[in-house]
Amino acid sequence: MTSVAETDAIRAPARPPRTGTRMPVPAAGLARRVRAFLRKTSRVGLVVYALGLGAGLGLVSADWATRGRYPFGGVTVGPWTAWPRAGASNADPYARAVNARRGEIPLAVGEGLLLSATTDDTGRGLEAGCRYSIAGHTPPARAWTLTVTGRGAPDPARPSLRSGFTSTEILRERDGRFAILLAPEAQAGNWLPSPGRSGALRLALRLYDTPVAAGTGSLDPETLPAITRLGCGA
Repeated sequence: MTSVAETDAIRAPARPPRTGTRMPVPAAGLARRVRAFLRKTSRVGLVVYALGLGAGLGLVSADWATRGRYPFGGVTVGPWTAWPRAGASNADPYARAVNARRGEIPLAVGEGLLLSATTDDTGRGLEAGCRYSIAGHTPPARAWTLTVTGRGAPDPARPSLRSGFTSTEILRERDGRFAILLAPEAQAGNWLPSPGRSGALRLALRLYDTPVAAGTGSLDPETLPAITRLGCGA
């Protein structure tokens, strides 16, 4: 007669000896697929990151190069910088991009010369909250205009005032000299209002039908208006 223990041993199925846990074959294949997918995804991510970084740097550099004045071809005389090739037919691509961004039609070489200034005579940047005197003479020209612009959108609360003077409407001294006062508040005489209460400013002096357009070597500080800061604030 067999005992109860022996009967249970006979009925119980035999268990294979444990030699370590092994992953089923389908699960192992899935793990390999996941690892391969992650490797491919990391490569694609690096490519996308490199493309995004290159595009971002390109946009930032293009914005910097076309913001404000022309990046190349300027001739500096005191605070003024002449741009004799800004309107030439063979102007560089950056100059064309600046013109397109400003929405301006530059002067051709035979039409005149553009000079711009973003600082005063001491090298300090022009600020809308300060008062300036723009005084002296201009090089020989049939006519000229002086305009001021500011960066950013105009202040909607500020009334629309003049943005420049022409050589035919300016008040002059007996010796032909003139003095323009650039300030945010009204001034006596030739008052040129600032386009805003704050921010950087840019002056543009355009000389029409002038002999200096053929060669900027004849320009010197004595023939251009001086830009003097008179004060800032109230």
